[in-house]
Amino acid sequence: MSVSSTMSRKGKNMTLGVIGKKVGMTQIFDEQGLAIPVTVIKVDETVVTQVKTVETDGYNAIQVGTVPAKEKHLTKAELGHFKKNSLGNFRHLQEFRVENPSDYKVGDKIELSVLDNVEKVDVTGKSIGKGFQGTVKRWNFSRGPMGHGSKNHREPGSIGAGTTPSRVIKGKRMAGNMGNERVTITKLKLVKVDSANGLVLVKGSVPGCEGRLVTIVPTRTKWN
Repeated sequence: MSVSSTMSRKGKNMTLGVIGKKVGMTQIFDEQGLAIPVTVIKVDETVVTQVKTVETDGYNAIQVGTVPAKEKHLTKAELGHFKKNSLGNFRHLQEFRVENPSDYKVGDKIELSVLDNVEKVDVTGKSIGKGFQGTVKRWNFSRGPMGHGSKNHREPGSIGAGTTPSRVIKGKRMAGNMGNERVTITKLKLVKVDSANGLVLVKGSVPGCEGRLVTIVPTRTKWN
């Protein structure tokens, strides 16, 4: 089970959002007959599992759970957390910062109505893992000459001077694991919300592979 916290860029309270599973991409047509590429996200039942306040936890937030889980896949601590409030077992827990935690209580369901009158959304998910990759693919480095006499086709080149500073500077772009990290795409157009079927359609692509969970929150920054 994974637990994560959703916060704004400045650390302030963040608008409540929804958690869904990426189904895939398709296209729909607008009134002018133009094709719009969209990502379909299936939003399952999301239940409030804990309410946190400044007095008890140091900050205001609500914890929500989604994706049912079997007891054998949870720890004793997790099972106790759910049984204390007579809730079902959830595989994924996540926090949303809210300004008024008193408006929520354990057992409440987060509906798609939180996206009503929303035009732009931020979608957060874990990107597709690419494994260990070199500098050309990972950082878009230019390759060396490909001629027969060249000894530097796809090597990174120098990574630092020998005497000064006599070390590799932190943050140096080198080969390593690529992808499989938390990515947020901002200001995506919210094309359609199908509350009856629990579907959300956003324009363009979102992070992650099909079947992976993503978080959708209304965009709070100004946009054109």
